Formats: sequence, structure tokens, C-alpha cells
Amino acid sequence: MQIDKNFVLHRTNKKPILLDTFYSEKISNQPIIIFCHGYKGFKDWGAWNLMAKSIAEAGICVIKFNFSHNGGTMENPIDFPDLEAFGNNNYSLELDDLNDVINWVTKTFEDNPFVDRNNLVLIGHSRGGGITILKSSKDERIKKLITLASVCDFAKRTSTIGNLEEWKEHGVKYVLNGRTKQKMPHYYQFYEDFKANKKLLDIEAAEKQLQVPHLIIHGNNDTSVSIDEAYTLHKWNPNSQLEIIEAADHVFNVKHPWEKNFLSIELQKVVDLVIAFTLR
Repeated sequence: MQIDKNFVLHRTNKKPILLDTFYSEKISNQPIIIFCHGYKGFKDWGAWNLMAKSIAEAGICVIKFNFSHNGGTMENPIDFPDLEAFGNNNYSLELDDLNDVINWVTKTFEDNPFVDRNNLVLIGHSRGGGITILKSSKDERIKKLITLASVCDFAKRTSTIGNLEEWKEHGVKYVLNGRTKQKMPHYYQFYEDFKANKKLLDIEAAEKQLQVPHLIIHGNNDTSVSIDEAYTLHKWNPNSQLEIIEAADHVFNVKHPWEKNFLSIELQKVVDLVIAFTLR
């Protein structure tokens, strides 16, 4: 197994992106999965490394990365040492980050015999699910899409972060991170960017326009993103494959840190579905 952690993708006039790659050196032409973390997430959260390794062992290259404004740094990619960057994040930046990662993947693996750069699959968790739906509806390089506990509506979440008048007046709203106890800022630019790009950030329109297979996975004990959002995505795209994981919460019954060397039963079911769908 070839595992490369914390490669820095430098970009002109943009914050760098940190990436991990996992793939077998015994199998040729492996499809590539690019994994996008969610809100208050990061590539090394919980059991994501173990999940990536498990998928890679089945003959699929896995790329994980931190969104450039997720609050991590190159030196400390875990948790949120850079709250200023977190506060300046928005959906448009995340779509741009994902595009640059896809560009990097297709260039980096151009002559790699083990990996098929023309067989790209996106996986997005939670808010990252919404980002991957938007990207997959527009980018012909994406061949399949998988969403885990995905949101189905950015508008609702953007407008309910707080009182809009107060948010505009003060320029910032804070959300408490229950795990780290940090007061995490959201600058008003987040709302302004959404309003300016509302049509481009319409998940419903993107889902209805999808031309690639979409696997929707959701836990029926998810208290962060309602299972109704999975049913809504499936309703918008009846050709999608909907899989409900019984007794699974928003992160499929793992946590951070995850110190076990095996996945939860629920996340293992996710991995099995991902492998079967990707290799089909």
C-alpha cells in the first residue's frame, strides 16, 4: 500500500491545500475517489484515515484533502488553529479548492500505471456532499458521485446561521464547537458570497441535472442532517441509489479521535457500499 500524507499543493495567490493519497501498487488502472470533508471537518478527522485505507485495499485510489479555509494549517492540519481562515470560508472557495484538487490529481497521475485518472469519483460528507453534488453536475471529468449524510439545501443553512441584521451590523457570528469549545467565527462575507452566487449554489437544480450515477448514503439516527434530506435528494433524482444505514448517526458511529484499528459496524457498511458502487 502506497500512502503519502500531507502533500502540500501550492497555488498562486491562494492558500495552499494539504492532501493525502492511498493506493495499491499491485493493481493497475484503479479508479480514483476524492473525499471532501464537511463543516467543521478535516481530512484526518476520526476514522477517515482508516476508511481511506480500507477502500484503497480493495483496489481504489483515495485522495483526501483539507479545504483551504477549513481552519487547519500546513503545520497543524487537525482541529482549527486558524479561526480567521475558517471565518473567511465560503461555498465558492470550497468549489474552487475542489477544482484545483481535481486538476492536481489528473496531472499528478497522468503516467501512473496503477491509477486511472480518467475514472474519477467524488465522495462528500455532510456539507461536503453539497459541494460534490454541485461539482458533479458541471464537471464532465467526474464519472460517479457518492454522498454521505449530505445536506440538500445551502440556502436554508446560510440564512439560519443567525439574525441577518445583527450579522450584517457586527460583521461576524460565532458558533460554538462542542468538541473543541472554540467560538468559531462566520464573517458576513459568507452570506454575501451565497447571495451573489445563489444560482450556482442551488443543490436542487444540480441534483436534477446530474448525468452520473449517484449513491446517497445516510444514517437513520442522524441528528445533525435529517434523513429527510437524503429522501429529498433521491426524490429530485429518482435514478440515484439510496442506502439507509440502520442505527447510524451523522458520522456513522465513529468519533474524534478514533483510536481503534477497525471501523464501526456502520462505517464498514458505508465502505462496502462505496467499494461495490465504485467498482461496478
